[in-house]
Amino acid sequence: MANVGLMIERRESLLILTIDRDQRRNALDSVTSAALDVAMDDGERDADVAVIILTATGERAFCSGMDMKEAAATGPGSGLIPGRGFGGITERRRTKPLIAAINGAAVAGGFEIALACDIVIAADHAIFALAEVKRGMFAFAGGIQRLARMVPRQTALALILTGEPITAARMFELGLVSEIVPYADLRERVIAIGAMIAGYPQAAVRSAKLLHDLAADAAIEDSLRFGRAWGEATLGSEAVRAGITAFANAPKA
Repeated sequence: MANVGLMIERRESLLILTIDRDQRRNALDSVTSAALDVAMDDGERDADVAVIILTATGERAFCSGMDMKEAAATGPGSGLIPGRGFGGITERRRTKPLIAAINGAAVAGGFEIALACDIVIAADHAIFALAEVKRGMFAFAGGIQRLARMVPRQTALALILTGEPITAARMFELGLVSEIVPYADLRERVIAIGAMIAGYPQAAVRSAKLLHDLAADAAIEDSLRFGRAWGEATLGSEAVRAGITAFANAPKA
């Protein structure tokens, strides 16, 4: 199934969203951004979707930010969804894992989308940059805020204030990319990771993700207290009992 600037595919419990504007280096115009926002909403609501994967067509770019031609014609801000950020992703509160398959350059808003994802798998030729400052803007849709939490100050500000690109290998060193693979293997690898996560009890996956996100914003004492209470409440669940029984009865190597 396709939409304007966006391809939507279901593979069992995986929802695969592919930005399809390679002729514009997969920049998001307002129409494609709105379609992506709707697709993310649908994936969150659909009980049969366990994992969402986001990628793009071609190997030049994952997303090069806002569509500058549209911005020149109608004013900047194309791609921003009120309350949910760039592409409907960077300010969105999600319950399901979102995996980015970075098939090329992730620049400006594209970098911000990557930073908002839960797992980031990058092709080995991919580059990343917050280039907004070069055009009199700054990465307010989550890029600056997330870098301030994820990497040391001097590292973050070098990216933010110069706008210069860095490689996938450097992103991996900084902990901002989960894994690097050859471009030819990217889709297969990301689908394999998504299928692995989708195969686990989904209540546990969503709880683990939510607890991580809460812990990242809370004092350690509060997150430990909440995690213990929440975790103890799940110990008697059928999924936990089944998992323990399966492990206990499995043949030992």
